[in-house]
Amino acid sequence: MSLWALASSLAGGLGLFLLGMTMMTDGLKLAAGPALERILAGATRTRWHALGSGVMVTALVQSSSAVTVAAIGFVNAGLLSLGPALWVLFGANVGTTMTGWIVAMIGLKFKIEALALPLIGVGVVMRLTGQGQRRGAIGSALAGFGLLFFGIAMLQQAFTGLADQVSLPQGEGALAVLGQVSVGALMTVLMQSSSASIAIALTAAQGGLLSTQGAAAVVIGANIGTTVTAMFAAIGATPNARRAAAAHVVFNLITGVVALALLPWLIDALGVARAALGLPSDPAAKLALFHTIFNVLGVLLMWPLAAPLTRWLQARFRAREDDEAQPQFLDDNVLQVPSLAVDALTREVARIGRVTLRMARAALTGAEPPALARDRAVLMQLNAAVEAFVERMNRSAMSQRASERLAQVLRVLRYHETVTEQVRVAAPLRPLVAAGPTLTLQHNAFVQHTAALLTLCDPQVPEPGAAALDAASQEMESAYEALKSALLAAGAAGGARLSSMEEALRRYSALRRAAQQATKARRRWPTAAPPDESR
Repeated sequence: MSLWALASSLAGGLGLFLLGMTMMTDGLKLAAGPALERILAGATRTRWHALGSGVMVTALVQSSSAVTVAAIGFVNAGLLSLGPALWVLFGANVGTTMTGWIVAMIGLKFKIEALALPLIGVGVVMRLTGQGQRRGAIGSALAGFGLLFFGIAMLQQAFTGLADQVSLPQGEGALAVLGQVSVGALMTVLMQSSSASIAIALTAAQGGLLSTQGAAAVVIGANIGTTVTAMFAAIGATPNARRAAAAHVVFNLITGVVALALLPWLIDALGVARAALGLPSDPAAKLALFHTIFNVLGVLLMWPLAAPLTRWLQARFRAREDDEAQPQFLDDNVLQVPSLAVDALTREVARIGRVTLRMARAALTGAEPPALARDRAVLMQLNAAVEAFVERMNRSAMSQRASERLAQVLRVLRYHETVTEQVRVAAPLRPLVAAGPTLTLQHNAFVQHTAALLTLCDPQVPEPGAAALDAASQEMESAYEALKSALLAAGAAGGARLSSMEEALRRYSALRRAAQQATKARRRWPTAAPPDESR
Protein backbone atom coordinates (compact mmCIF):
# COMPACT_ATOMS: atom_id res chain seq x y z
CA MET A 1 0.00 0.00 0.00
CA SER A 2 1.35 3.44 -0.94
CA LEU A 3 2.25 6.06 1.63
CA TRP A 4 -0.62 8.26 0.36
CA ALA A 5 -3.13 5.44 0.83
CA LEU A 6 -1.81 4.75 4.33
CA ALA A 7 -1.99 8.44 5.23
CA SER A 8 -5.57 8.58 3.92
CA SER A 9 -6.44 5.52 5.99
CA LEU A 10 -4.87 7.17 9.03
CA ALA A 11 -6.83 10.41 8.48
CA GLY A 12 -10.08 8.52 7.92
CA GLY A 13 -9.56 6.35 10.98
CA LEU A 14 -8.82 9.39 13.10
CA GLY A 15 -11.91 11.16 11.75
CA LEU A 16 -14.13 8.17 12.53
CA PHE A 17 -12.62 7.90 16.02
CA LEU A 18 -13.24 11.59 16.79
CA LEU A 19 -16.77 11.49 15.31
CA GLY A 20 -17.56 8.36 17.29
CA MET A 21 -16.12 9.84 20.48
CA THR A 22 -18.18 13.02 20.01
CA MET A 23 -21.41 11.12 19.38
CA MET A 24 -20.75 8.76 22.27
CA THR A 25 -19.95 11.46 24.82
CA ASP A 26 -22.82 13.73 23.71
CA GLY A 27 -25.27 10.85 23.93
CA LEU A 28 -24.00 9.70 27.30
CA LYS A 29 -24.08 13.25 28.70
CA LEU A 30 -27.73 13.65 27.69
CA ALA A 31 -28.69 10.17 28.89
CA ALA A 32 -26.78 10.33 32.18
CA GLY A 33 -27.21 14.05 32.94
CA PRO A 34 -29.56 13.63 35.96
CA ALA A 35 -27.41 10.82 37.38
CA LEU A 36 -24.30 12.95 36.90
CA GLU A 37 -25.87 15.78 38.89
CA ARG A 38 -27.05 13.51 41.72
CA ILE A 39 -23.66 11.81 42.08
CA LEU A 40 -21.67 15.03 42.09
CA ALA A 41 -24.10 16.76 44.46
CA GLY A 42 -23.26 14.09 47.07
CA ALA A 43 -19.51 14.47 46.63
CA THR A 44 -18.93 16.91 49.49
CA ARG A 45 -18.49 14.60 52.45
CA THR A 46 -14.85 13.54 52.13
CA ARG A 47 -11.98 13.64 49.70
CA TRP A 48 -12.59 9.98 48.96
CA HIS A 49 -16.23 10.61 48.05
CA ALA A 50 -15.29 13.50 45.74
CA LEU A 51 -12.46 11.54 44.15
CA GLY A 52 -14.65 8.46 43.64
CA SER A 53 -17.43 10.59 42.15
CA GLY A 54 -15.02 12.09 39.63
CA VAL A 55 -13.69 8.66 38.62
CA MET A 56 -17.11 7.01 38.40
CA VAL A 57 -18.93 9.75 36.51
CA THR A 58 -16.07 10.22 34.02
CA ALA A 59 -15.99 6.48 33.36
CA LEU A 60 -19.78 6.62 32.91
CA VAL A 61 -19.99 9.50 30.43
CA GLN A 62 -16.53 9.02 28.87
CA SER A 63 -15.79 12.74 29.05
CA SER A 64 -13.59 14.41 31.62
CA SER A 65 -14.67 17.75 30.09
CA ALA A 66 -18.31 17.05 31.01
CA VAL A 67 -17.34 16.22 34.59
CA THR A 68 -15.14 19.31 34.78
CA VAL A 69 -17.93 21.66 33.70
CA ALA A 70 -20.37 19.83 35.99
CA ALA A 71 -18.03 20.41 38.93
CA ILE A 72 -17.71 24.08 37.95
CA GLY A 73 -21.49 24.34 37.78
CA PHE A 74 -21.89 22.91 41.27
CA VAL A 75 -19.22 25.24 42.67
CA ASN A 76 -21.08 28.20 41.16
CA ALA A 77 -24.34 26.85 42.60
CA GLY A 78 -22.84 26.59 46.06
CA LEU A 79 -23.49 22.83 46.11
CA LEU A 80 -19.75 22.12 46.04
CA SER A 81 -17.00 24.17 47.63
CA LEU A 82 -13.79 24.58 45.68
CA GLY A 83 -11.89 22.03 47.80
CA PRO A 84 -14.14 19.01 47.06
CA ALA A 85 -14.49 20.19 43.46
CA LEU A 86 -10.73 19.85 43.00
CA TRP A 87 -10.93 16.21 44.04
CA VAL A 88 -13.74 15.64 41.55
CA LEU A 89 -11.43 17.09 38.88
CA PHE A 90 -8.52 14.91 39.98
CA GLY A 91 -10.82 11.90 39.91
CA ALA A 92 -11.89 12.82 36.39
CA ASN A 93 -8.26 12.53 35.28
CA VAL A 94 -8.22 8.97 36.61
CA GLY A 95 -11.64 8.14 35.16
CA THR A 96 -10.65 9.27 31.68
CA THR A 97 -8.09 6.44 31.55
CA MET A 98 -11.07 4.15 30.88
CA THR A 99 -10.83 5.17 27.20
CA GLY A 100 -7.37 3.59 27.01
CA TRP A 101 -8.68 0.37 28.51
CA ILE A 102 -11.55 0.29 25.97
CA VAL A 103 -9.09 0.69 23.12
CA ALA A 104 -6.59 -1.83 24.51
CA MET A 105 -8.93 -4.57 25.74
CA ILE A 106 -11.79 -4.32 23.20
CA GLY A 107 -10.85 -2.19 20.21
CA LEU A 108 -7.58 -4.00 19.49
CA LYS A 109 -8.65 -7.51 20.49
CA PHE A 110 -11.77 -8.38 18.52
CA LYS A 111 -12.90 -8.37 14.93
CA ILE A 112 -14.25 -4.85 14.81
CA GLU A 113 -16.93 -5.41 12.14
CA ALA A 114 -18.60 -8.06 14.28
CA LEU A 115 -18.99 -5.55 17.12
CA ALA A 116 -19.23 -2.17 15.41
CA LEU A 117 -21.88 -2.82 12.76
CA PRO A 118 -24.56 -4.08 15.19
CA LEU A 119 -23.84 -1.17 17.55
CA ILE A 120 -24.20 1.36 14.72
CA GLY A 121 -27.37 -0.27 13.40
CA VAL A 122 -29.10 -0.54 16.77
CA GLY A 123 -27.91 2.92 17.81
CA VAL A 124 -29.22 4.64 14.67
CA VAL A 125 -32.64 2.96 15.03
CA MET A 126 -32.86 4.05 18.68
CA ARG A 127 -31.81 7.58 17.76
CA LEU A 128 -34.36 7.90 14.93
CA THR A 129 -37.22 6.50 17.03
CA GLY A 130 -36.35 8.32 20.24
CA GLN A 131 -35.77 11.94 19.26
CA GLY A 132 -35.85 14.14 22.36
CA GLN A 133 -35.96 11.13 24.70
CA ARG A 134 -33.37 9.26 26.70
CA ARG A 135 -33.64 6.33 24.28
CA GLY A 136 -32.47 8.59 21.46
CA ALA A 137 -29.49 9.79 23.51
CA ILE A 138 -28.49 6.19 24.29
CA GLY A 139 -28.83 5.39 20.59
CA SER A 140 -26.41 8.19 19.72
CA ALA A 141 -23.97 6.81 22.29
CA LEU A 142 -24.19 3.29 20.85
CA ALA A 143 -23.74 4.49 17.26
CA GLY A 144 -20.78 6.61 18.39
CA PHE A 145 -19.30 3.59 20.14
CA GLY A 146 -19.50 1.62 16.89
CA LEU A 147 -17.90 4.42 14.85
CA LEU A 148 -15.17 4.70 17.47
CA PHE A 149 -14.35 1.00 17.00
CA PHE A 150 -14.27 1.39 13.23
CA GLY A 151 -11.85 4.29 13.66
CA ILE A 152 -9.62 2.14 15.88
CA ALA A 153 -9.60 -0.61 13.22
CA MET A 154 -8.55 1.84 10.51
CA LEU A 155 -5.85 3.35 12.75
CA GLN A 156 -4.54 -0.12 13.53
CA GLN A 157 -4.42 -1.00 9.82
CA ALA A 158 -2.70 2.28 8.93
CA PHE A 159 -0.07 2.01 11.67
CA THR A 160 0.70 -1.58 10.72
CA GLY A 161 1.44 -0.41 7.17
CA LEU A 162 3.35 2.68 8.30
CA ALA A 163 5.70 0.78 10.61
CA ASP A 164 8.22 0.18 7.82
CA GLN A 165 7.81 3.54 6.08
CA VAL A 166 7.64 6.22 8.80
CA SER A 167 10.00 6.89 11.70
CA LEU A 168 8.72 8.54 14.85
CA PRO A 169 11.06 9.79 17.63
CA GLN A 170 12.70 6.67 19.07
CA GLY A 171 15.21 6.00 21.79
CA GLU A 172 15.41 6.55 25.53
CA GLY A 173 17.63 9.63 25.68
CA ALA A 174 16.46 13.00 26.95
CA LEU A 175 16.03 14.50 23.46
CA ALA A 176 14.12 11.46 22.18
CA VAL A 177 11.78 11.46 25.18
CA LEU A 178 11.25 15.23 24.79
CA GLY A 179 10.35 14.67 21.13
CA GLN A 180 7.86 11.94 22.06
CA VAL A 181 6.26 14.13 24.73
CA SER A 182 6.05 16.98 22.24
CA VAL A 183 4.31 14.73 19.69
CA GLY A 184 1.68 13.73 22.27
CA ALA A 185 1.10 17.31 23.41
CA LEU A 186 0.90 18.63 19.83
CA MET A 187 -1.61 15.96 18.79
CA THR A 188 -3.82 16.80 21.76
CA VAL A 189 -3.68 20.53 21.05
CA LEU A 190 -4.47 20.03 17.34
CA MET A 191 -7.28 17.51 17.87
CA GLN A 192 -8.52 18.97 21.18
CA SER A 193 -8.84 15.39 22.45
CA SER A 194 -6.39 13.58 24.71
CA SER A 195 -8.43 10.41 24.18
CA ALA A 196 -7.67 10.51 20.45
CA SER A 197 -3.96 11.09 21.13
CA ILE A 198 -3.84 8.17 23.56
CA ALA A 199 -5.68 5.92 21.10
CA ILE A 200 -3.12 6.80 18.44
CA ALA A 201 -0.26 6.06 20.86
CA LEU A 202 -1.75 2.68 21.77
CA THR A 203 -2.37 1.63 18.16
CA ALA A 204 1.07 2.89 17.09
CA ALA A 205 2.73 0.83 19.80
CA GLN A 206 0.60 -2.19 18.91
CA GLY A 207 1.63 -1.80 15.25
CA GLY A 208 5.33 -1.59 16.09
CA LEU A 209 5.69 2.10 15.22
CA LEU A 210 6.66 3.07 18.79
CA SER A 211 8.35 1.30 21.66
CA THR A 212 6.45 0.90 24.91
CA GLN A 213 8.52 3.63 26.58
CA GLY A 214 8.16 5.91 23.55
CA ALA A 215 4.39 5.47 23.54
CA ALA A 216 4.32 6.09 27.30
CA ALA A 217 6.08 9.41 26.73
CA VAL A 218 3.48 10.27 24.07
CA VAL A 219 0.75 9.49 26.62
CA ILE A 220 2.40 11.83 29.12
CA GLY A 221 2.55 14.50 26.41
CA ALA A 222 -1.15 14.01 25.68
CA ASN A 223 -1.97 14.63 29.35
CA ILE A 224 0.20 17.76 29.36
CA GLY A 225 -1.45 18.89 26.11
CA THR A 226 -4.84 19.00 27.83
CA THR A 227 -3.56 21.91 29.93
CA VAL A 228 -3.53 24.06 26.76
CA THR A 229 -7.19 23.15 26.18
CA ALA A 230 -7.97 24.09 29.78
CA MET A 231 -6.21 27.43 29.42
CA PHE A 232 -8.14 28.20 26.23
CA ALA A 233 -11.39 27.31 28.00
CA ALA A 234 -10.53 29.68 30.87
CA ILE A 235 -10.26 32.73 28.59
CA GLY A 236 -13.23 34.96 29.36
CA ALA A 237 -14.67 32.35 31.73
CA THR A 238 -16.06 32.85 35.23
CA PRO A 239 -13.66 33.03 38.20
CA ASN A 240 -14.61 29.53 39.34
CA ALA A 241 -13.97 28.16 35.85
CA ARG A 242 -10.55 29.80 35.85
CA ARG A 243 -9.77 28.29 39.25
CA ALA A 244 -10.81 24.84 38.05
CA ALA A 245 -8.73 25.24 34.88
CA ALA A 246 -5.73 26.32 36.97
CA ALA A 247 -6.14 23.25 39.19
CA HIS A 248 -6.31 21.05 36.09
CA VAL A 249 -3.11 22.62 34.75
CA VAL A 250 -1.27 22.22 38.06
CA PHE A 251 -2.34 18.58 38.40
CA ASN A 252 -1.31 17.58 34.88
CA LEU A 253 1.99 19.47 34.93
CA ILE A 254 3.07 18.04 38.27
CA THR A 255 1.97 14.55 37.28
CA GLY A 256 3.66 14.79 33.88
CA VAL A 257 6.98 16.07 35.27
CA VAL A 258 7.13 13.37 37.96
CA ALA A 259 6.13 10.62 35.50
CA LEU A 260 8.85 11.72 33.09
CA ALA A 261 11.43 11.72 35.87
CA LEU A 262 10.40 8.19 36.88
CA LEU A 263 9.70 6.92 33.34
CA PRO A 264 12.36 4.14 33.11
CA TRP A 265 11.42 2.76 36.54
CA LEU A 266 7.69 3.00 35.80
CA ILE A 267 8.17 1.01 32.59
CA ASP A 268 10.05 -1.69 34.51
CA ALA A 269 7.33 -1.75 37.16
CA LEU A 270 4.68 -2.17 34.45
CA GLY A 271 5.91 -5.67 33.66
CA VAL A 272 5.56 -6.75 37.28
CA ALA A 273 2.12 -5.11 37.65
CA ARG A 274 0.89 -6.56 34.36
CA ALA A 275 1.89 -10.08 35.38
CA ALA A 276 0.35 -9.67 38.84
CA LEU A 277 -2.96 -8.54 37.32
CA GLY A 278 -2.93 -11.25 34.66
CA LEU A 279 -3.14 -8.78 31.76
CA PRO A 280 -2.00 -9.61 28.21
CA SER A 281 1.64 -8.91 27.39
CA ASP A 282 0.94 -6.74 24.34
CA PRO A 283 2.02 -3.05 24.34
CA ALA A 284 -1.53 -1.63 24.35
CA ALA A 285 -2.43 -3.30 27.64
CA LYS A 286 0.83 -2.10 29.19
CA LEU A 287 0.16 1.48 28.08
CA ALA A 288 -3.42 1.47 29.36
CA LEU A 289 -2.03 0.31 32.71
CA PHE A 290 0.69 2.99 32.56
CA HIS A 291 -1.89 5.72 31.88
CA THR A 292 -3.90 4.65 34.91
CA ILE A 293 -0.86 4.27 37.18
CA PHE A 294 0.60 7.68 36.49
CA ASN A 295 -2.74 9.44 36.98
CA VAL A 296 -3.18 7.61 40.29
CA LEU A 297 0.36 8.73 41.12
CA GLY A 298 -0.76 12.30 40.42
CA VAL A 299 -3.61 11.93 42.92
CA LEU A 300 -1.14 10.71 45.56
CA LEU A 301 1.15 13.65 44.85
CA MET A 302 -1.73 16.14 45.18
CA TRP A 303 -3.01 14.66 48.45
CA PRO A 304 -0.81 16.85 50.72
CA LEU A 305 -0.87 19.80 48.28
CA ALA A 306 -4.64 20.13 47.83
CA ALA A 307 -5.35 22.35 50.85
CA PRO A 308 -2.69 25.00 50.08
CA LEU A 309 -3.63 24.85 46.39
CA THR A 310 -7.28 25.53 47.28
CA ARG A 311 -6.34 28.54 49.39
CA TRP A 312 -4.10 29.88 46.65
CA LEU A 313 -6.82 29.50 44.01
CA GLN A 314 -9.48 31.16 46.17
CA ALA A 315 -7.29 34.27 46.39
CA ARG A 316 -6.97 34.46 42.58
CA PHE A 317 -9.26 35.71 39.79
CA ARG A 318 -11.27 37.99 42.08
CA ALA A 319 -11.34 41.11 39.89
CA ARG A 320 -14.32 39.90 37.89
CA GLU A 321 -16.23 38.88 41.03
CA ASP A 322 -15.91 42.46 42.29
CA ASP A 323 -17.43 43.87 39.08
CA GLU A 324 -21.18 43.55 39.45
CA ALA A 325 -21.79 44.22 35.75
CA GLN A 326 -19.80 41.13 34.76
CA PRO A 327 -21.74 37.84 34.60
CA GLN A 328 -20.55 35.51 37.34
CA PHE A 329 -22.09 32.22 36.17
CA LEU A 330 -22.48 32.41 32.38
CA ASP A 331 -19.56 30.21 31.42
CA ASP A 332 -19.51 28.77 27.89
CA ASN A 333 -17.86 25.63 29.27
CA VAL A 334 -21.14 24.57 30.94
CA LEU A 335 -22.95 24.70 27.58
CA GLN A 336 -21.68 21.15 27.08
CA VAL A 337 -24.16 19.97 29.74
CA PRO A 338 -27.56 21.65 29.06
CA SER A 339 -28.97 21.06 32.56
CA LEU A 340 -25.96 22.83 34.07
CA ALA A 341 -26.25 25.63 31.53
CA VAL A 342 -29.83 26.22 32.72
CA ASP A 343 -28.59 26.17 36.33
CA ALA A 344 -25.96 28.79 35.47
CA LEU A 345 -28.56 30.94 33.74
CA THR A 346 -30.88 30.61 36.76
CA ARG A 347 -28.20 31.90 39.11
CA GLU A 348 -27.37 34.81 36.80
CA VAL A 349 -31.06 35.75 36.58
CA ALA A 350 -31.13 35.66 40.39
CA ARG A 351 -28.34 38.28 40.39
CA ILE A 352 -30.38 40.38 37.95
CA GLY A 353 -33.39 40.02 40.23
CA ARG A 354 -31.45 41.28 43.23
CA VAL A 355 -30.33 44.38 41.32
CA THR A 356 -33.88 45.14 40.14
CA LEU A 357 -35.24 44.76 43.67
CA ARG A 358 -32.50 47.05 44.97
CA MET A 359 -33.59 49.64 42.41
CA ALA A 360 -37.22 49.27 43.47
CA ARG A 361 -36.37 49.72 47.15
CA ALA A 362 -34.27 52.77 46.29
CA ALA A 363 -37.16 54.26 44.32
CA LEU A 364 -39.43 53.72 47.32
CA THR A 365 -37.14 55.91 49.43
CA GLY A 366 -37.26 58.72 46.86
CA ALA A 367 -34.02 58.07 44.96
CA GLU A 368 -33.49 60.38 41.99
CA PRO A 369 -33.01 58.88 38.47
CA PRO A 370 -29.24 59.69 38.43
CA ALA A 371 -28.84 57.62 41.60
CA LEU A 372 -30.37 54.64 39.79
CA ALA A 373 -28.25 55.06 36.66
CA ARG A 374 -25.47 52.75 37.84
CA ASP A 375 -27.89 49.89 38.50
CA ARG A 376 -29.53 50.44 35.12
CA ALA A 377 -26.12 50.21 33.43
CA VAL A 378 -25.37 46.99 35.33
CA LEU A 379 -28.69 45.49 34.24
CA MET A 380 -28.19 46.46 30.60
CA GLN A 381 -24.83 44.70 30.53
CA LEU A 382 -26.11 41.61 32.35
CA ASN A 383 -29.21 41.35 30.16
CA ALA A 384 -27.06 41.52 27.03
CA ALA A 385 -24.83 38.74 28.38
CA VAL A 386 -27.88 36.60 29.21
CA GLU A 387 -29.34 37.09 25.74
CA ALA A 388 -26.08 36.05 24.07
CA PHE A 389 -25.78 33.03 26.39
CA VAL A 390 -29.31 31.85 25.63
CA GLU A 391 -28.62 32.12 21.90
CA ARG A 392 -25.60 29.86 22.33
CA MET A 393 -27.65 27.45 24.43
CA ASN A 394 -30.22 27.11 21.67
CA ARG A 395 -27.57 25.87 19.25
CA SER A 396 -27.02 22.64 21.19
CA ALA A 397 -29.26 19.65 21.76
CA MET A 398 -31.43 20.02 24.86
CA SER A 399 -33.70 17.59 26.66
CA GLN A 400 -37.38 18.40 27.14
CA ARG A 401 -36.83 18.91 30.85
CA ALA A 402 -34.00 21.40 30.27
CA SER A 403 -36.10 23.20 27.63
CA GLU A 404 -39.02 23.58 30.05
CA ARG A 405 -36.73 24.91 32.78
CA LEU A 406 -35.20 27.38 30.31
CA ALA A 407 -38.66 28.71 29.41
CA GLN A 408 -39.45 29.13 33.11
CA VAL A 409 -36.23 31.07 33.78
CA LEU A 410 -36.83 33.33 30.78
CA ARG A 411 -40.31 34.15 32.05
CA VAL A 412 -38.85 35.14 35.43
CA LEU A 413 -36.30 37.28 33.60
CA ARG A 414 -39.11 39.06 31.79
CA TYR A 415 -40.80 39.85 35.12
CA HIS A 416 -37.54 41.40 36.36
CA GLU A 417 -37.26 43.47 33.19
CA THR A 418 -40.78 44.80 33.80
CA VAL A 419 -39.81 45.73 37.37
CA THR A 420 -36.93 47.78 35.96
CA GLU A 421 -39.23 49.52 33.47
CA GLN A 422 -41.74 50.44 36.19
CA VAL A 423 -39.02 51.73 38.52
CA ARG A 424 -37.90 54.13 35.80
CA VAL A 425 -41.46 55.46 35.64
CA ALA A 426 -41.75 55.73 39.43
CA ALA A 427 -38.58 57.65 40.25
CA PRO A 428 -38.42 60.06 41.94
CA LEU A 429 -41.20 59.20 44.41
CA ARG A 430 -42.05 61.92 46.94
CA PRO A 431 -45.05 62.30 49.26
CA LEU A 432 -47.36 65.30 48.77
CA VAL A 433 -46.49 66.89 52.11
CA ALA A 434 -48.57 69.97 51.39
CA ALA A 435 -51.71 67.81 51.15
CA GLY A 436 -51.69 67.07 54.88
CA PRO A 437 -50.50 64.52 57.47
CA THR A 438 -53.07 61.86 56.48
CA LEU A 439 -51.63 61.53 53.00
CA THR A 440 -48.12 61.37 54.47
CA LEU A 441 -49.18 58.51 56.76
CA GLN A 442 -50.74 56.65 53.83
CA HIS A 443 -47.56 57.18 51.82
CA ASN A 444 -45.42 55.78 54.65
CA ALA A 445 -47.71 52.74 55.02
CA PHE A 446 -47.49 51.99 51.29
CA VAL A 447 -43.70 52.30 51.31
CA GLN A 448 -43.42 50.05 54.38
CA HIS A 449 -45.64 47.26 53.03
CA THR A 450 -44.16 47.42 49.53
CA ALA A 451 -40.61 47.21 50.92
CA ALA A 452 -41.62 44.20 53.05
CA LEU A 453 -43.07 42.47 49.98
CA LEU A 454 -39.96 43.19 47.93
CA THR A 455 -37.80 41.65 50.66
CA LEU A 456 -39.77 38.41 50.42
CA CYS A 457 -39.34 38.47 46.64
CA ASP A 458 -35.55 38.46 46.84
CA PRO A 459 -34.34 35.07 45.49
CA GLN A 460 -31.45 35.24 47.95
CA VAL A 461 -33.76 34.88 50.98
CA PRO A 462 -35.30 31.51 51.95
CA GLU A 463 -38.51 30.52 50.21
CA PRO A 464 -41.23 32.46 52.12
CA GLY A 465 -44.08 30.13 51.19
CA ALA A 466 -47.26 30.95 49.31
CA ALA A 467 -49.20 32.01 52.43
CA ALA A 468 -46.61 34.56 53.54
CA LEU A 469 -46.29 35.93 50.01
CA ASP A 470 -50.08 36.20 49.66
CA ALA A 471 -50.39 38.03 52.99
CA ALA A 472 -47.63 40.52 52.16
CA SER A 473 -49.09 41.12 48.71
CA GLN A 474 -52.54 41.75 50.14
CA GLU A 475 -51.16 44.23 52.68
CA MET A 476 -49.38 46.10 49.89
CA GLU A 477 -52.56 46.20 47.80
CA SER A 478 -54.62 47.46 50.73
CA ALA A 479 -52.04 50.16 51.46
CA TYR A 480 -52.07 51.18 47.80
CA GLU A 481 -55.87 51.42 47.65
CA ALA A 482 -55.93 53.54 50.83
CA LEU A 483 -53.22 55.80 49.42
CA LYS A 484 -55.03 56.12 46.11
CA SER A 485 -58.28 57.07 47.85
CA ALA A 486 -56.46 59.66 49.97
CA LEU A 487 -54.82 61.16 46.87
CA LEU A 488 -58.11 61.40 45.00
CA ALA A 489 -59.78 62.96 48.04
CA ALA A 490 -56.98 65.51 48.34
CA GLY A 491 -57.32 66.41 44.68
CA ALA A 492 -61.09 66.74 44.94
CA ALA A 493 -60.84 68.94 48.06
CA GLY A 494 -58.22 71.18 46.51
CA GLY A 495 -55.54 70.04 48.93
CA ALA A 496 -53.29 69.17 45.99
CA ARG A 497 -53.08 70.37 42.41
CA LEU A 498 -54.66 67.94 39.98
CA SER A 499 -51.47 67.71 37.92
CA SER A 500 -49.46 66.85 41.04
CA MET A 501 -52.07 64.31 42.11
CA GLU A 502 -52.02 62.60 38.68
CA GLU A 503 -48.24 62.54 38.63
CA ALA A 504 -48.14 61.00 42.11
CA LEU A 505 -50.76 58.41 41.17
CA ARG A 506 -48.73 57.44 38.10
CA ARG A 507 -45.58 56.93 40.17
CA TYR A 508 -47.33 54.99 42.95
CA SER A 509 -49.08 52.83 40.37
CA ALA A 510 -45.76 52.06 38.69
CA LEU A 511 -44.25 50.92 42.00
CA ARG A 512 -47.32 48.83 42.74
CA ARG A 513 -46.94 47.13 39.35
CA ALA A 514 -43.22 46.64 39.99
CA ALA A 515 -44.05 44.87 43.27
CA GLN A 516 -46.67 42.75 41.50
CA GLN A 517 -44.15 41.66 38.84
CA ALA A 518 -41.54 40.90 41.49
CA THR A 519 -44.12 38.75 43.29
CA LYS A 520 -44.85 36.81 40.09
CA ALA A 521 -41.14 36.25 39.59
CA ARG A 522 -40.83 34.89 43.14
CA ARG A 523 -43.81 32.57 42.71
CA ARG A 524 -42.35 31.13 39.51
CA TRP A 525 -38.78 30.99 40.75
CA PRO A 526 -37.24 27.62 39.68
CA THR A 527 -36.16 26.48 43.14
CA ALA A 528 -35.72 22.88 41.93
CA ALA A 529 -35.66 21.04 38.66
CA PRO A 530 -38.89 19.24 37.76
CA PRO A 531 -38.83 15.43 37.95
CA ASP A 532 -37.19 13.60 35.09
CA GLU A 533 -40.13 12.11 33.21
CA SER A 534 -37.96 10.24 30.73
CA ARG A 535 -36.82 7.74 33.34
